Amino acid sequence: MSLKQTISINEFDGKSYQIRLVEGIEDKAVLTHYLHNYRNGVKKHYEKDAISTLKNFVEYKQEETELPIVAEDALQQLLFEVENVPFPTPENYSFKFIDLFAGIGGFRLALQNVGGKCVFTSEWNNEAQKTYRENFGEVPFGDITKERNKNYIPEKFDILCAGFPCQAFSIAGYQKGFADTRGTLFFDIEQIVEKHRPKVVFLENVKNLVSHDNGNTFKTIIETLEQKLGYKTFAKVLNSATHANVPQNRERIFIVAFDPKQVKNYSKFEFPKPIKLTKTIHDFLDKEKQDDIYYYKKDHQYYPELEKTMISKDTVYQWRRVYARENKSNLCPTLTANMGSGGHNVPLIKDDFGIRKLTPKECFAFQGYPIEKYIIPKLANSKLYMQAGNSVTTTLIERIANQIIEVIWNRLQKLT
Repeated sequence: MSLKQTISINEFDGKSYQIRLVEGIEDKAVLTHYLHNYRNGVKKHYEKDAISTLKNFVEYKQEETELPIVAEDALQQLLFEVENVPFPTPENYSFKFIDLFAGIGGFRLALQNVGGKCVFTSEWNNEAQKTYRENFGEVPFGDITKERNKNYIPEKFDILCAGFPCQAFSIAGYQKGFADTRGTLFFDIEQIVEKHRPKVVFLENVKNLVSHDNGNTFKTIIETLEQKLGYKTFAKVLNSATHANVPQNRERIFIVAFDPKQVKNYSKFEFPKPIKLTKTIHDFLDKEKQDDIYYYKKDHQYYPELEKTMISKDTVYQWRRVYARENKSNLCPTLTANMGSGGHNVPLIKDDFGIRKLTPKECFAFQGYPIEKYIIPKLANSKLYMQAGNSVTTTLIERIANQIIEVIWNRLQKLT
């Protein structure tokens, strides 16, 4: 194959290739999961469909270019592509996990940082899939309610991670709970746990899950984990500002459940203790002038009120219909998916150049992402704001993951 004849996963999105797809197979997900596990035994789980996908793709490229292309050469190029990303899999990993409702990879980043290898990923949102792939080299499978996608989950793994959709339980999402199809996705988690019996189930959701429907929703989840599935659960509401050294007022409920048959010392688990907040909002804000689209112009209908209220450069403000509210704690208010719905849902600051909205990059930073390495793809700002608002605070996930690993470490063997 000529060096000029490059092969890329991006070509799978081309219209001329799409007509060749095998119905029901998510080609990019199958192939990138295979490539990510190419140097370990997990690759066998994806091998049949991945080889079929690769063969189909090579035939397509040969027809398009009229050049001879060797499948092994194509494989090596694609392997190089998926491994040369900002956050590759640790070479010496000590446990395996799966990443459900993966979003933009907050759980994955955290668990890789404590020595984990992700062996399956699922995320239905196309834009979030793009952000995930840019950073981890892997395209998540889509709809986890589909049995075909569930069947790709490897038989054995140690931790199931899921920041399952919170809109059905959040105040901003109208609190429909299990009456919303997004709420019933918990029962897909139940089905996967029942089949695969991971050592640990690690869940995250909005604080309001605890009180939703007078506590009945939360009670159903805990009873399902404990009484039906036989796990021992621990649950606690933690705030990113008090437990992750991130100046965002973000309270979330975390549920950690252990299989007592596999983790005998599960009772030793404790959620991380509060830590001193040493960082300020200025550690997360860009000091340079931002693009004009983020600034309020003086002829904007709300500018007089914003100018009157927003007098400090040391805090973050929120627009509340007819006035700007100052967050006196000097924290960033809770970032929400509603930031992507337009209007004035994005928090505001005053900088040296005027009054403006937080940028998507700053919102990602307030979720703990290492912004100097993390790639933010070229997507509409509305999509990026939504991704940031839907994400977990990855540094808090990492602290909890460390506590989990301390408990099960002696139960895990180094994998080859």
